[in-house]
Amino acid sequence: MSVFDVILLFLAGFLSGAANAVAGGGTFITFGAMTLVGLPPIVANATSSVTQFPGYVTSTLAYAADIRHFWRRALLLCLISAFGALAGSLILLALDNPSFRAMVPWLLLAATALFAAGPWLKPSPKPDHEASVGSLVGSLAQFLTAIYGGFFGAGMGVMMLATLGLTQSGDYHKLNALKNMLAMVIAAVAIIVFVSGGVIAWPEAIVMIPGGALGGYAGVWIAKRVPQNVVRGFVVAVGLFLAFYYFAKG
Repeated sequence: MSVFDVILLFLAGFLSGAANAVAGGGTFITFGAMTLVGLPPIVANATSSVTQFPGYVTSTLAYAADIRHFWRRALLLCLISAFGALAGSLILLALDNPSFRAMVPWLLLAATALFAAGPWLKPSPKPDHEASVGSLVGSLAQFLTAIYGGFFGAGMGVMMLATLGLTQSGDYHKLNALKNMLAMVIAAVAIIVFVSGGVIAWPEAIVMIPGGALGGYAGVWIAKRVPQNVVRGFVVAVGLFLAFYYFAKG
């Protein structure tokens, strides 16, 4: 890596962590930066899972007080998420870079649209209900979401929060806690598969992870000073830029 690449990747990690702390969508930034420094799309996608994982862990820990009330009932969804993530990540590894590259702009457009619609997809608060897990429809929806998360993680959090809101009961914070817990499981399984498949760019990941940690910390400061819509607009712009970049390159 050149000095420019190191600086770009570190800044991308920082912006990713900050974006995730304020509005989400950090995967767009890490994937885009690794694409710009020349990594193949499958490697960039897999490495993004590594760079995002610490954030999933800390977000889950932040909701520990909520999770302890329903974690036993959530184990089924965790198991379903693990199998879905395994399927999605294995599908990714079965593709070659040209095949995946042809899919990337469409995946980015879909994920960007999903992320942009995020505020309208949030579940309505249900403060009088405890979080409920394990329904057949909810289990199927989570399995499909986990396949997507293992295959291409951008927008996974928004998708999962929307499906959980439609299929589970519980107030917003409990559903968000469940979403973070399941996202951590999905990312962990995908990372194991990607490491086994040898598609992680470790030097780039090592540069980006500290940036992401600092960005996540700074996100608290940013959230108090920058409107969430501004951050969300920036992430959407990055997603659209990447989609058209891949369309233009063919």
